Amino acid sequence: MHLVSDSTGETLAAIAKAAAVQYPNVRAIEHMHPLVRTQRQLKRVLSDIQNEPGIVLYTVVNKSLGIELEQHCAELKIPCLAVLQPIMQVFESYLGAPQTPTVAGQHVLDADYFRRIDAMNFTMAHDDGRLPDNLNDADICVLGISRTSKTPTSLYLAQRGYKTTNLPLVPQVPLPEQLLQPHKAFVVCLIANVDRLAEVRRNRAILMADRDLESYVDREAIAAEIAYTRKIAATYGWPIIDVTRRSIEESATMILKLLQDRRAGVKPDSEATNG
Repeated sequence: MHLVSDSTGETLAAIAKAAAVQYPNVRAIEHMHPLVRTQRQLKRVLSDIQNEPGIVLYTVVNKSLGIELEQHCAELKIPCLAVLQPIMQVFESYLGAPQTPTVAGQHVLDADYFRRIDAMNFTMAHDDGRLPDNLNDADICVLGISRTSKTPTSLYLAQRGYKTTNLPLVPQVPLPEQLLQPHKAFVVCLIANVDRLAEVRRNRAILMADRDLESYVDREAIAAEIAYTRKIAATYGWPIIDVTRRSIEESATMILKLLQDRRAGVKPDSEATNG
């Protein structure tokens, strides 16, 4: 599968992955060709396609390059699709106006771009318990016991433009004072089932020689930590998300949905947050 883009190729990669996972018995071998903007660059791509034929997906604004790519694929009798074209046709039909082709338009250095960069810097500076003195500076505060994916979830939220901080929950350690004071940050707790946490912690402990392995992976101790999380969440009215069967992206999406619901004055659905 050849992914040809005049930009970074992120859009193509996401679309290709979404399609490929629908065929679990087939393994996709991806050839990424980013930043293809000249005929010379395209010729190298055409050579690669000829040497290893396969499905071609592309997002190239330059029409002449797109036509040349499609003609080459037609000669090789392999499928070739401009993945955004069907979407743009819908937009044009509905808006009654033609598109204005823009290379890498989604990566323009606008206010939203700098907001996401600012969120990423904030999140990396306030990771793993380094809460800001004023939690009003954060949009989201993620709490959870060890190995509940707090950091990767926080970084994903930062990429979406939300300043996120996270705090490891330890039953013997009191909660930070700024967390208990009035603030505007949206607090959410992450949990996972005992089996998953025990397995992940055991694998992690191999790299942590200073960790007390027996207590770290003890199932009763983990169950007690989960119970502690549920207790403080109930005490302060913080929603809980069970990440056992959720990807980082799914957990983050659930957090954003809960945040939007709170801003809209909608009470959280306990089944949705704990399921």
